[in-house]
Amino acid sequence: MKKKLLAIVIGAAAAMPVAAMADVTVYGRAHVSIDHLDDGADYSEVNLSSNSSRLGFKGNHDVSPNLNAFFQIEQQIDFGTDNGETLATRDTFVGLGGNFGAVRAGRFDSPFKAARGPANLFGDQVGDMRNLTRVGNARFDERYDNTIEYTTPNMSGFFAKLGYSLHETTVAGDDVDTNTTSMSLNYEGDVVEAALAYETADEDTGRGERNGVRFAGAYKITDSLKGVAFYQTVDYENDAVTQAVRDQLTADTFGLGAEFKVASATAIKGMWLTRESDADDFDSSLWVIGVEHKLDKAVRVYANYAMTDNDSNAALTPWRQARTADPAGAAGEDATGLSVGLRYDF
Repeated sequence: MKKKLLAIVIGAAAAMPVAAMADVTVYGRAHVSIDHLDDGADYSEVNLSSNSSRLGFKGNHDVSPNLNAFFQIEQQIDFGTDNGETLATRDTFVGLGGNFGAVRAGRFDSPFKAARGPANLFGDQVGDMRNLTRVGNARFDERYDNTIEYTTPNMSGFFAKLGYSLHETTVAGDDVDTNTTSMSLNYEGDVVEAALAYETADEDTGRGERNGVRFAGAYKITDSLKGVAFYQTVDYENDAVTQAVRDQLTADTFGLGAEFKVASATAIKGMWLTRESDADDFDSSLWVIGVEHKLDKAVRVYANYAMTDNDSNAALTPWRQARTADPAGAAGEDATGLSVGLRYDF
């Protein structure tokens, strides 16, 4: 069904008159990697992974000098596999923008998820920070359905986002608390980029009640060197699980990283993150180092090496998020991944 839907969308786009297509852009990303993944126990294999590859359509229409309408339709496209989830909806929305800021509605990254951006040196790769920040039912790095979001105008580099997700469900015919509120304060400047975010999810969302605070920042020390910092705290409450599980999912995650340009198109990157759980022996640390080379504006290649150092009860890996190659980890074992990747943006 999803493949048929994509064919219909592409066919309809191709059939549109040239004038109607004037403000519509077709874009995408093909991102694959070859990885050697080792869970420290029984699994040690070479994989080919598709890493958040996508195809999208977006457009703008000027309604008046102070008002424009915009839309985006984006789908995940998995290269190298057909597991029934080859096509999945990513950021898809419609909205209005103007002097007042912008309002959009649809399914897209929450302000809390987007707030990791300034410190996200290894997004969609082996070593992605979400392998420590997005854990179990307390995870917050989400793309929620049925979301309405307001973004303020940019005020000297500062802007804010407020999102509200209507999960719209009932239990035994009764309305329940299933909504999520997410907000962020952001700054983008020539030297400093930073985001502070808060998100709270109601108790009946299916994963329990949870509250999170996140900070991510980047500082351009020189033209060649950038330092990044990250902090997140998550509090998890759920009467349907034991106190032990609540302690496992209540955690603080923090770390530092840097990117150094050794040439105009080549950079060396590294990051360290640690997750400290309220439960005993559930802590994990992530270490990742990589080199990335841009062949031109559209194409880049990279190589990363990442490791998670797990306490005796933790089983996190550096590779499970945003990738089709995602074998589970082993409790108490150090998981390592060596990855060589190609990313082509069009």
